[in-house]
Amino acid sequence: MKLLRVGPVGAERPALLDQDGTLRDLSGLITDVDGAVLADESLLSRVRDAAASGQLPVLDAEGLRIGAPIGRIGKIVGIGLNYFGHAAEIGAEPPAEPILFLKAADTVVGPDDTVLIPRGSVKTDWEAELGVVIGSTARYLSSAEEGLAHVGGYTLVNDVSEREFQIERGGTWDKGKNCETFTPLGPWLVTADEIADPQTLDVKLWVNGEPQQDGNTADQIFPVGEVVRYLSQFMTLYPGDVIVTGTPAGVAMGQPEPKPYLRAGDVVELEIEGLGRQRQEFKSA
Repeated sequence: MKLLRVGPVGAERPALLDQDGTLRDLSGLITDVDGAVLADESLLSRVRDAAASGQLPVLDAEGLRIGAPIGRIGKIVGIGLNYFGHAAEIGAEPPAEPILFLKAADTVVGPDDTVLIPRGSVKTDWEAELGVVIGSTARYLSSAEEGLAHVGGYTLVNDVSEREFQIERGGTWDKGKNCETFTPLGPWLVTADEIADPQTLDVKLWVNGEPQQDGNTADQIFPVGEVVRYLSQFMTLYPGDVIVTGTPAGVAMGQPEPKPYLRAGDVVELEIEGLGRQRQEFKSA
């Protein structure tokens, strides 16, 4: 299933995109798309049955804002340098263990919402990424297979980053990852049963119509199941938590000088096969 949240900021309603591309209203069945829904298989089955019946009310998509596809996110965990190509382009050794950072849930915006370049920023960068949404509580998992079994769905993420804040201002990466609007999610959450293998997905991004990233999740150093297993050794993952699994080569930081960091007026578009497409205009904060 493709689950969405549509409507004004703070007043999104749950929806479903059916196999014919028709937007359907889910508010008669669920109040939101969140971790509680993903963890309730009987409720998901009712949603599937309702979708198959073709009787869900149709929503007029014209002019309707698409919000982030998951509400009430508990935590967002980022994985750094998780593609061999990306590590190579910035001259870094592939890490021996996953590199972790946290993003605040209040950085999340919809897939087509405006993204704000922070005041004083000169190195705002793009990162197209596969987002993993946890579907059941994960603690001390013993295998990558168990890790995959705890995934509730997948979504598209732009892990927007300010590289000077991240790397040159001391401390952890968090300063460059948590500026407002820095985590566009969506357009939809695809339930895990529709993604047979998360390590076969094309990841692409364009800036002002020019291709910048063209990778595949097969290049991940630590695949999705292993990332979930690894994280569960250090923290409990709850339904609705989001893992941002790293970006392929092609970011601004990895390009020759002058590096093409984002400026006000730039338009970024990105997509992952099966997970939809995003479009953001960047403006000054």
